[in-house]
Amino acid sequence: MKEKQLNAKPGMPILILCVLLYLAAIACVIGGAILLENDNSIGTLPLVLGIIWLIIGFIPFFGLKVLKPNEALVFTLFGEYTGTLRGPGFFYVHPFSVAVNPAAKTKLGQSGDVQINPQSVSISSDGTKVEVDAAGKRISLKAMTLNNAKQKVNDCLGNPVEIGIAVIWKVVDTAKAVFNVDNYKEYLSLQCDAALREIVRIYPYDVAPNVDTTGDGLPDEGSLRGSSEVVARRIKEEIQSKVYDAGLEILEARITYLAYAKEIAAVMLQRQQASAIVDARKLIVEGAVGMVEMALDKLSENGVVMLDEDRKAAMVSNLLVVLCGNRDAQPVVNSGSPQ
Repeated sequence: MKEKQLNAKPGMPILILCVLLYLAAIACVIGGAILLENDNSIGTLPLVLGIIWLIIGFIPFFGLKVLKPNEALVFTLFGEYTGTLRGPGFFYVHPFSVAVNPAAKTKLGQSGDVQINPQSVSISSDGTKVEVDAAGKRISLKAMTLNNAKQKVNDCLGNPVEIGIAVIWKVVDTAKAVFNVDNYKEYLSLQCDAALREIVRIYPYDVAPNVDTTGDGLPDEGSLRGSSEVVARRIKEEIQSKVYDAGLEILEARITYLAYAKEIAAVMLQRQQASAIVDARKLIVEGAVGMVEMALDKLSENGVVMLDEDRKAAMVSNLLVVLCGNRDAQPVVNSGSPQ
């Protein structure tokens, strides 16, 4: 089902007409009553017509609708989809048309500043918070942010990882959103969770050898921590492919939280520290060897001192101890051998 525009009439002329008819009905009732008191049978018809309109004259008021910018109403008439009313203004539709929005009472955790009344909250089967929304059946066409709860997912190496995403989305086809799925907000939340698990399991948390994250059969350096932009783009594309039939458009997806799960966080931290220490030691040793080579070449080039192989070995040993040691070297002054 695709969205179609509802050709609604301007609401102000209908409102003025209904008010005038009500005033005319009141005048008919009063005038008819006066004529009947004077034994004039002519007053029966206006009296009856005035009473009938006073009884049923409120029905046209049900067709008056007010819409704000970036709002829409989906209408059905006796179970049949008649169209979607878009755009700001004051409109008149069929008074028996019913606005439909199954997600009107669903309020997802859009951001941290959303306040939810605990007395009006219930928990759906998938853990989504649901709150009674008094805003009516209007469908917002604004760009909205869905901040799903953090999930614990195993990466491609089997390490449990906690990850959270924020998805910016909006409704582009109101008919699909209302009629193709039961509740498009809960549907989006569920698809975000599924897409997140589907993509995260492809990547390691950090760069790992012999891991193919692109599907080309060759190992690469993709990781959740180092390739966050690529991962977010793939999550966005995965979610969009799932919610297209629900009339939703995913504008952006971003990783908001990423960390190892608590049960392995300490071990992984020690592993990262050990790797950093090894890399630092490797750099220090490479620099120290280069400095020793330069010192020996300069001494030999300038003829400062002639060293045999044993003394060169001793000098190299002393320089490496000084340059690679964790503590500052303590000089020893040789005052000569005793007589």
